[in-house]
Amino acid sequence: MTIRPSSPVDLLILGAGWTSTFLIPLLQSENISYAATSTSGREGTIPFNFDPDDDDNSTNAQYRPLPQARTILITFPLRGSQAPRSLTDRYSATHDASDVVPSWILLGSTGIWTAQGVTTRQSAYDTSNARAEAEDALLAHKPESSTVLNLAGLYGGTRVPRTWLSRVAKTVEAAKGKTSLHLIHGEDVARVIVAVHDRQTWDKVKGKRWILTDLRVYDWWDLMFQWGGEVDGMDVRAEVGKWFREAGVGALPREKSELGRWVDARETWEVTGILPSKGLADVLG
Repeated sequence: MTIRPSSPVDLLILGAGWTSTFLIPLLQSENISYAATSTSGREGTIPFNFDPDDDDNSTNAQYRPLPQARTILITFPLRGSQAPRSLTDRYSATHDASDVVPSWILLGSTGIWTAQGVTTRQSAYDTSNARAEAEDALLAHKPESSTVLNLAGLYGGTRVPRTWLSRVAKTVEAAKGKTSLHLIHGEDVARVIVAVHDRQTWDKVKGKRWILTDLRVYDWWDLMFQWGGEVDGMDVRAEVGKWFREAGVGALPREKSELGRWVDARETWEVTGILPSKGLADVLG
């Protein structure tokens, strides 16, 4: 039996996870047609489970039901240089390129930049990082039809920053050592994806990486002082007060030089022509 693709769509979401909870409502409000996949095919999505270790090019059956799309968004992590080539080539092999050549958007992470100080999208990054390898491979394989959005800490919906401290700092000393935090709300991730999908913007972003934050650098001490609570049984606000005295800090947030990595995402917002809609008030809750 021949499996035929679904009707063509503007945007195909590979991996209908957390990001799609913000993206799909925006697509609907903008009248942008879409389809989405999930490993189980839940809630009307198309069953699809990318296996980066499957190197048998003859097993393309699960790609055939995927619709032709102007833009394909990869929300799940790709690792290693072979994964993006396998994914894009198999899609191409099962879809008629004469109809439309899709644009590929890969969601990456700002974690590939590890150096302290100011970081921009042009800064040196860890080329041995498996996700960076996949990003490099995609941009090299599809220089005219791919881009990467490297996302900072994702929050919104079920992801609430004020609940993270107990996960990232198990002890008071660990909490004291926290420096900068960079964030981006799911609604703003969705807005940037839709902006990049636009053909005029696409010509500016293709073939490159773009960093996405809310244009703020948060100081963990400042956030802990605002949120309060406990770490390792100790009152956080009281502990921050002690750290003030020990470090000679007079006010929060601390000086730029004391916050470690400082990520500059200004170019991304300039090229898309929009600004973040979520920020400090949303983070503080």
